[in-house]
Amino acid sequence: MFRMKTSLKRTVALMGLLAALAIAGHAAAAKQPPSTAVNINTASVEQLMQVPGIGQAKAQAIVNYRASGNFNSTAELVNVKGIGEKLLAKITPFVTAGRAANKSGTAGKALK
Repeated sequence: MFRMKTSLKRTVALMGLLAALAIAGHAAAAKQPPSTAVNINTASVEQLMQVPGIGQAKAQAIVNYRASGNFNSTAELVNVKGIGEKLLAKITPFVTAGRAANKSGTAGKALK
């Protein structure tokens, strides 16, 4: 009797874990990419998080990195902790390294 209860508890726990993983996977897959490229020189953490593969930690790392100066190209993202060549290839279609707004408030042309 004790073995059956233990086995049942393990089965229920395993089913709960699998359900949680399925829900988490669905939530991650549901992230819609931005309709226009996100400018890594001007975007907020929230805007950067719209890019597939970029969560809050990586978005904050991008913002922190650019505090020392603007990105000249999206390829420079590999200098940000947590972003490697593989992730760069995934996010490149969704980001741009346009110039930051000048004093009159207009943005420069996008550089890729």
